[in-house]
Amino acid sequence: MNQRKGSQFAGLAVAIVTPFRDGELDVARLREQIEFQIDAGTNCIVPAGTTGESPTLSHDEHERVIAETISCVAGRVKVMAGTGSNSTAEALRLTRRAAAEGADATLQVAPYYNKPTQEGMYQHFKAVAEDVDIPVCVYNIPGRTGKNIEVETIQRLAELPGITMVKEATGSLDQCSAILGSTDLTVLSGDDSLTLPMMSVGAEGVISVAGNVVPNVMLELVRAAASGDYATAAEVHHRLYSFCSIMLGLSTNPIPVKAAMEMLGRDTGELRLPMVALDQDERKILQESLDQFGIGSTVG
Repeated sequence: MNQRKGSQFAGLAVAIVTPFRDGELDVARLREQIEFQIDAGTNCIVPAGTTGESPTLSHDEHERVIAETISCVAGRVKVMAGTGSNSTAEALRLTRRAAAEGADATLQVAPYYNKPTQEGMYQHFKAVAEDVDIPVCVYNIPGRTGKNIEVETIQRLAELPGITMVKEATGSLDQCSAILGSTDLTVLSGDDSLTLPMMSVGAEGVISVAGNVVPNVMLELVRAAASGDYATAAEVHHRLYSFCSIMLGLSTNPIPVKAAMEMLGRDTGELRLPMVALDQDERKILQESLDQFGIGSTVG
Protein backbone atom coordinates (compact mmCIF):
# COMPACT_ATOMS: atom_id res chain seq x y z
CA MET A 1 0.00 0.00 0.00
CA ASN A 2 1.29 3.48 -0.85
CA GLN A 3 1.96 5.79 2.07
CA ARG A 4 -1.06 7.82 3.00
CA LYS A 5 -1.08 11.60 2.88
CA GLY A 6 -0.84 12.28 6.61
CA SER A 7 1.30 9.37 7.76
CA GLN A 8 3.79 11.69 9.46
CA PHE A 9 1.07 12.19 12.08
CA ALA A 10 0.63 8.46 12.72
CA GLY A 11 0.79 7.19 16.29
CA LEU A 12 -0.45 8.82 19.47
CA ALA A 13 -1.71 12.39 19.41
CA VAL A 14 -3.12 13.72 22.67
CA ALA A 15 -5.97 16.22 22.72
CA ILE A 16 -4.53 18.08 25.66
CA VAL A 17 -6.68 19.73 28.33
CA THR A 18 -6.49 23.47 28.95
CA PRO A 19 -5.53 24.07 32.60
CA PHE A 20 -7.26 26.87 34.49
CA ARG A 21 -6.53 28.41 37.87
CA ASP A 22 -8.91 30.92 39.46
CA GLY A 23 -10.65 31.41 36.14
CA GLU A 24 -7.50 32.18 34.17
CA LEU A 25 -5.24 30.14 31.89
CA ASP A 26 -2.61 28.28 33.91
CA VAL A 27 0.26 28.48 31.42
CA ALA A 28 2.84 27.00 33.79
CA ARG A 29 0.67 23.91 34.28
CA LEU A 30 0.05 23.66 30.53
CA ARG A 31 3.79 23.53 29.98
CA GLU A 32 4.15 20.85 32.67
CA GLN A 33 1.50 18.75 30.96
CA ILE A 34 3.20 19.13 27.58
CA GLU A 35 6.54 18.01 29.07
CA PHE A 36 4.75 15.01 30.62
CA GLN A 37 3.46 14.04 27.17
CA ILE A 38 6.81 14.48 25.46
CA ASP A 39 8.55 12.43 28.16
CA ALA A 40 5.96 9.68 27.66
CA GLY A 41 6.70 9.47 23.93
CA THR A 42 3.53 11.09 22.57
CA ASN A 43 3.93 11.90 18.86
CA CYS A 44 1.70 14.96 18.60
CA ILE A 45 0.03 17.52 20.89
CA VAL A 46 -3.41 18.80 19.92
CA PRO A 47 -4.24 22.04 21.78
CA ALA A 48 -7.55 23.92 21.83
CA GLY A 49 -9.77 21.05 20.72
CA THR A 50 -12.92 19.76 22.38
CA THR A 51 -10.89 18.37 25.29
CA GLY A 52 -9.14 21.74 25.51
CA GLU A 53 -12.51 23.45 26.12
CA SER A 54 -12.17 25.63 23.04
CA PRO A 55 -15.86 26.69 23.16
CA THR A 56 -15.26 28.64 26.38
CA LEU A 57 -11.88 30.13 25.47
CA SER A 58 -11.83 33.74 24.38
CA HIS A 59 -10.24 34.42 21.01
CA ASP A 60 -7.11 35.73 22.72
CA GLU A 61 -6.95 32.69 25.02
CA HIS A 62 -7.45 30.30 22.12
CA GLU A 63 -4.54 31.83 20.25
CA ARG A 64 -2.38 31.92 23.38
CA VAL A 65 -2.93 28.24 24.20
CA ILE A 66 -1.77 27.32 20.70
CA ALA A 67 1.18 29.71 20.77
CA GLU A 68 2.33 28.52 24.20
CA THR A 69 2.06 24.90 23.08
CA ILE A 70 4.15 25.52 19.97
CA SER A 71 6.72 27.46 22.01
CA CYS A 72 6.99 24.74 24.66
CA VAL A 73 7.16 21.88 22.18
CA ALA A 74 9.91 23.69 20.25
CA GLY A 75 9.87 21.19 17.40
CA ARG A 76 10.34 18.09 19.57
CA VAL A 77 6.97 16.60 18.53
CA LYS A 78 4.20 17.63 16.15
CA VAL A 79 1.56 20.23 17.06
CA MET A 80 -1.87 19.96 15.43
CA ALA A 81 -3.71 23.13 16.42
CA GLY A 82 -7.46 23.07 16.97
CA THR A 83 -8.57 26.03 14.86
CA GLY A 84 -11.97 24.99 13.55
CA SER A 85 -15.18 26.99 13.78
CA ASN A 86 -18.73 27.03 12.49
CA SER A 87 -17.79 30.32 10.82
CA THR A 88 -15.47 29.82 7.87
CA ALA A 89 -14.05 33.33 8.34
CA GLU A 90 -13.23 32.56 11.97
CA ALA A 91 -11.66 29.21 11.07
CA LEU A 92 -9.50 30.98 8.50
CA ARG A 93 -8.39 33.64 11.00
CA LEU A 94 -7.47 31.11 13.68
CA THR A 95 -5.72 28.81 11.23
CA ARG A 96 -3.67 31.59 9.65
CA ARG A 97 -2.51 32.62 13.12
CA ALA A 98 -1.60 29.06 14.11
CA ALA A 99 0.28 28.52 10.86
CA ALA A 100 2.21 31.75 11.40
CA GLU A 101 3.10 30.61 14.94
CA GLY A 102 4.55 27.38 13.54
CA ALA A 103 1.82 24.75 13.94
CA ASP A 104 2.53 21.55 11.99
CA ALA A 105 -1.12 20.93 11.10
CA THR A 106 -4.63 22.11 11.85
CA LEU A 107 -7.54 20.15 13.29
CA GLN A 108 -10.72 21.45 11.65
CA VAL A 109 -13.96 20.39 13.29
CA ALA A 110 -17.03 20.15 11.09
CA PRO A 111 -19.09 23.35 11.33
CA TYR A 112 -21.44 22.86 14.25
CA TYR A 113 -24.93 24.17 15.10
CA ASN A 114 -25.61 25.81 11.73
CA LYS A 115 -25.62 22.36 10.04
CA PRO A 116 -24.40 23.19 6.52
CA THR A 117 -25.24 21.04 3.53
CA GLN A 118 -22.63 18.60 2.24
CA GLU A 119 -21.70 21.20 -0.39
CA GLY A 120 -21.32 23.75 2.39
CA MET A 121 -19.06 21.34 4.29
CA TYR A 122 -16.94 20.84 1.19
CA GLN A 123 -16.61 24.55 0.48
CA HIS A 124 -15.73 25.28 4.13
CA PHE A 125 -12.86 22.80 4.30
CA LYS A 126 -11.73 23.68 0.78
CA ALA A 127 -11.46 27.34 1.77
CA VAL A 128 -9.22 26.49 4.73
CA ALA A 129 -7.09 23.96 2.84
CA GLU A 130 -6.42 26.40 0.01
CA ASP A 131 -5.63 29.30 2.33
CA VAL A 132 -2.78 27.84 4.42
CA ASP A 133 0.26 25.69 3.71
CA ILE A 134 -0.08 23.33 6.69
CA PRO A 135 -1.92 19.98 6.46
CA VAL A 136 -5.60 19.90 7.39
CA CYS A 137 -7.18 17.16 9.50
CA VAL A 138 -10.94 17.05 8.99
CA TYR A 139 -12.64 16.32 12.32
CA ASN A 140 -15.93 14.47 11.90
CA ILE A 141 -17.88 14.18 15.15
CA PRO A 142 -21.61 14.30 14.38
CA GLY A 143 -22.53 13.57 18.00
CA ARG A 144 -21.28 17.07 18.82
CA THR A 145 -21.80 18.95 15.56
CA GLY A 146 -25.23 17.60 14.66
CA LYS A 147 -24.33 16.49 11.15
CA ASN A 148 -22.16 13.82 9.56
CA ILE A 149 -19.62 14.62 6.87
CA GLU A 150 -20.65 11.92 4.43
CA VAL A 151 -18.12 9.60 2.83
CA GLU A 152 -18.77 11.10 -0.60
CA THR A 153 -17.86 14.55 0.73
CA ILE A 154 -14.67 13.25 2.30
CA GLN A 155 -13.80 11.58 -1.00
CA ARG A 156 -14.09 14.96 -2.71
CA LEU A 157 -12.01 16.62 0.00
CA ALA A 158 -9.32 13.96 -0.41
CA GLU A 159 -8.67 15.30 -3.91
CA LEU A 160 -7.41 18.57 -2.39
CA PRO A 161 -3.65 18.49 -1.65
CA GLY A 162 -4.03 20.27 1.68
CA ILE A 163 -6.51 17.78 3.14
CA THR A 164 -4.39 14.93 4.46
CA MET A 165 -6.18 13.43 7.47
CA VAL A 166 -9.53 12.63 9.03
CA LYS A 167 -10.18 12.41 12.74
CA GLU A 168 -12.96 9.82 12.58
CA ALA A 169 -15.34 10.11 15.54
CA THR A 170 -18.60 8.92 14.00
CA GLY A 171 -18.39 5.65 15.91
CA SER A 172 -18.92 3.84 12.62
CA LEU A 173 -16.34 1.28 11.54
CA ASP A 174 -18.19 1.13 8.22
CA GLN A 175 -17.55 4.83 7.56
CA CYS A 176 -13.92 4.43 8.61
CA SER A 177 -13.53 1.48 6.25
CA ALA A 178 -15.19 3.32 3.38
CA ILE A 179 -12.82 6.29 3.75
CA LEU A 180 -9.75 4.06 3.95
CA GLY A 181 -10.87 1.99 0.98
CA SER A 182 -11.54 4.93 -1.32
CA THR A 183 -9.02 7.66 -0.42
CA ASP A 184 -5.36 8.11 0.45
CA LEU A 185 -6.16 10.05 3.62
CA THR A 186 -4.64 9.10 6.96
CA VAL A 187 -7.42 8.19 9.39
CA LEU A 188 -6.94 8.81 13.10
CA SER A 189 -9.41 7.43 15.60
CA GLY A 190 -11.41 10.03 17.48
CA ASP A 191 -12.60 7.49 20.05
CA ASP A 192 -10.11 5.84 22.40
CA SER A 193 -12.17 2.68 22.66
CA LEU A 194 -12.29 2.26 18.86
CA THR A 195 -8.57 2.74 18.27
CA LEU A 196 -7.76 -0.95 17.85
CA PRO A 197 -10.77 -1.81 15.64
CA MET A 198 -10.01 1.17 13.42
CA MET A 199 -6.30 0.41 13.20
CA SER A 200 -7.15 -3.18 12.27
CA VAL A 201 -8.69 -1.86 9.03
CA GLY A 202 -5.99 0.70 8.28
CA ALA A 203 -6.25 3.71 10.59
CA GLU A 204 -2.82 4.91 11.70
CA GLY A 205 -3.37 6.08 15.25
CA VAL A 206 -5.58 8.07 17.58
CA ILE A 207 -6.20 11.60 18.79
CA SER A 208 -6.72 10.58 22.37
CA VAL A 209 -8.46 11.92 25.46
CA ALA A 210 -7.31 9.08 27.73
CA GLY A 211 -3.75 9.87 26.69
CA ASN A 212 -3.89 12.86 29.03
CA VAL A 213 -3.86 10.35 31.88
CA VAL A 214 -2.24 7.17 30.51
CA PRO A 215 -0.17 8.08 27.43
CA ASN A 216 2.17 5.16 28.06
CA VAL A 217 -0.67 2.64 27.80
CA MET A 218 -2.19 4.31 24.74
CA LEU A 219 1.25 4.19 23.12
CA GLU A 220 1.57 0.51 23.92
CA LEU A 221 -1.72 -0.14 22.16
CA VAL A 222 -0.93 1.98 19.10
CA ARG A 223 2.58 0.60 18.66
CA ALA A 224 1.42 -3.01 19.00
CA ALA A 225 -1.34 -2.52 16.44
CA ALA A 226 0.97 -0.66 14.05
CA SER A 227 3.49 -3.50 14.18
CA GLY A 228 0.81 -6.14 13.55
CA ASP A 229 1.05 -7.61 17.06
CA TYR A 230 -2.69 -7.88 17.47
CA ALA A 231 -2.49 -10.29 20.40
CA THR A 232 -0.70 -7.68 22.49
CA ALA A 233 -2.88 -4.91 21.10
CA ALA A 234 -6.04 -6.80 22.04
CA GLU A 235 -4.77 -7.40 25.59
CA VAL A 236 -4.04 -3.69 26.03
CA HIS A 237 -7.36 -2.76 24.41
CA HIS A 238 -9.32 -4.84 26.88
CA ARG A 239 -7.30 -3.45 29.79
CA LEU A 240 -8.10 0.07 28.61
CA TYR A 241 -11.69 -0.51 27.62
CA SER A 242 -13.39 -0.45 31.01
CA PHE A 243 -11.18 2.44 32.15
CA CYS A 244 -12.01 4.49 29.05
CA SER A 245 -15.69 3.59 29.31
CA ILE A 246 -15.83 5.07 32.79
CA MET A 247 -13.59 8.05 32.21
CA LEU A 248 -15.24 8.99 28.92
CA GLY A 249 -18.76 7.79 29.72
CA LEU A 250 -19.20 9.12 33.25
CA SER A 251 -19.94 12.64 32.03
CA THR A 252 -19.29 14.92 29.07
CA ASN A 253 -15.66 15.22 27.97
CA PRO A 254 -13.50 16.82 29.39
CA ILE A 255 -15.20 16.75 32.79
CA PRO A 256 -14.01 13.26 33.84
CA VAL A 257 -10.50 13.54 32.41
CA LYS A 258 -9.94 16.83 34.23
CA ALA A 259 -11.21 15.27 37.45
CA ALA A 260 -8.84 12.32 36.96
CA MET A 261 -5.91 14.66 36.41
CA GLU A 262 -6.84 16.55 39.57
CA MET A 263 -6.87 13.27 41.52
CA LEU A 264 -3.41 12.54 40.15
CA GLY A 265 -2.09 15.97 41.14
CA ARG A 266 -1.64 17.08 37.54
CA ASP A 267 -4.39 19.68 37.18
CA THR A 268 -6.65 21.84 39.33
CA GLY A 269 -9.65 20.14 37.73
CA GLU A 270 -11.14 23.59 37.16
CA LEU A 271 -13.72 23.90 34.38
CA ARG A 272 -15.61 26.78 32.86
CA LEU A 273 -19.38 27.05 32.76
CA PRO A 274 -21.46 25.54 31.35
CA MET A 275 -19.19 22.58 32.18
CA VAL A 276 -19.54 21.57 35.85
CA ALA A 277 -17.59 19.16 38.03
CA LEU A 278 -18.50 15.57 38.78
CA ASP A 279 -20.66 15.02 41.84
CA GLN A 280 -19.33 13.03 44.79
CA ASP A 281 -20.81 9.71 43.64
CA GLU A 282 -19.25 10.15 40.19
CA ARG A 283 -15.90 11.10 41.72
CA LYS A 284 -15.98 7.93 43.80
CA ILE A 285 -16.57 5.81 40.69
CA LEU A 286 -13.73 7.57 38.89
CA GLN A 287 -11.35 7.17 41.81
CA GLU A 288 -12.14 3.45 42.01
CA SER A 289 -11.46 3.15 38.28
CA LEU A 290 -8.07 4.85 38.67
CA ASP A 291 -7.24 2.56 41.59
CA GLN A 292 -8.22 -0.55 39.63
CA PHE A 293 -6.08 0.60 36.72
CA GLY A 294 -3.16 0.95 39.09
CA ILE A 295 -2.65 4.70 38.93
CA GLY A 296 -4.85 5.93 41.76
CA SER A 297 -1.97 6.79 44.07
CA THR A 298 0.21 8.47 41.44
CA VAL A 299 0.86 12.14 42.17
CA GLY A 300 3.10 14.57 40.31
